[in-house]
Amino acid sequence: MKVQRWTPQSGVFIAALGAMVLVLAVGPTWFSAGVTDRLSALFVYVILGAMWNALAGYGGLVSVGQQAFFGLGAYAAIRLSHADVPVYLAVALAGLAVGVVSLAIGEVMLRLRGGEFAVGMWVVAELAHLLVNLDPLVQGETGTSLIALNAIAAEARRAYTYWLSLAAMVALLAVLFALLRGRLGTAIQSIRDDERAASSLGVNVLATKRIVFVLAATGCAMAGALWLASAITFQPKAYFSVQWTAYMIFMTLVGGIGTFEGPILGAILFFLVETFFGGRGVWYLVGLGAAALAFSLFLPRGIFGALEQRFALRLLPLGFRVVERTKP
Repeated sequence: MKVQRWTPQSGVFIAALGAMVLVLAVGPTWFSAGVTDRLSALFVYVILGAMWNALAGYGGLVSVGQQAFFGLGAYAAIRLSHADVPVYLAVALAGLAVGVVSLAIGEVMLRLRGGEFAVGMWVVAELAHLLVNLDPLVQGETGTSLIALNAIAAEARRAYTYWLSLAAMVALLAVLFALLRGRLGTAIQSIRDDERAASSLGVNVLATKRIVFVLAATGCAMAGALWLASAITFQPKAYFSVQWTAYMIFMTLVGGIGTFEGPILGAILFFLVETFFGGRGVWYLVGLGAAALAFSLFLPRGIFGALEQRFALRLLPLGFRVVERTKP
């Protein structure tokens, strides 16, 4: 028997991912305007799915209030731009600024467990929504705009938003991948499986939770700022809506909670469903909810989780497994 991390599948898949990123990097030079905008949205969805999965799938911290950070990311971009920070620098810094704020939020919320944490995060989202509404710059639910974007030509603005979204997605996924490959990743998953047992083995539970909480908050905030860069207008009710967390949960459950590849697959499926059926109003949301419920009941490991279990599929070198050594 031998312990294995890398597989032939892993090497091929990572090479294919690298090639795909290079192709996507030159996308705005030959994609149409509509395709460029839609791919920017897809990159945001991948970020959201991966960050919620990091928090709940790997860390065991189920939150129904991640829209708090999505909305705060957009708001931070508005505020930084208003303070004369160059607009795309403001968008890039917004996620980091909210990540710093999330440290203080985490000091309180991470002392809660299970359902208390989930509901507590929803309360945080509502409080953040109310506080943002009090800012005269936002004008309550009337909202405001990222006005500085109007000074940039539409074609250039579309390309810059696309490139920044792609770069943010790749960077956040790379950070998450590096985190999960190391000892800290093992500690995170041990806390998810049994917090008391992890603590008895020497894992610093609160510090480990804090790292994954801040990473997820930073990613969601970056997604909110990038969404604002595409939409330009900021209305608090839209950005602090619980539907954003519902989307994250849908992507993670359908793709495969607790797997790295699953939320990415789930984001792609959600993107396709939204593209073709998003105009059907309330029935679209009903369909998403019914699909998420069906996957929870009949395919709890999600699509990629089921494939991984059935075919021993290993696309990324995360974790270890014991396999029989090939005889000469």
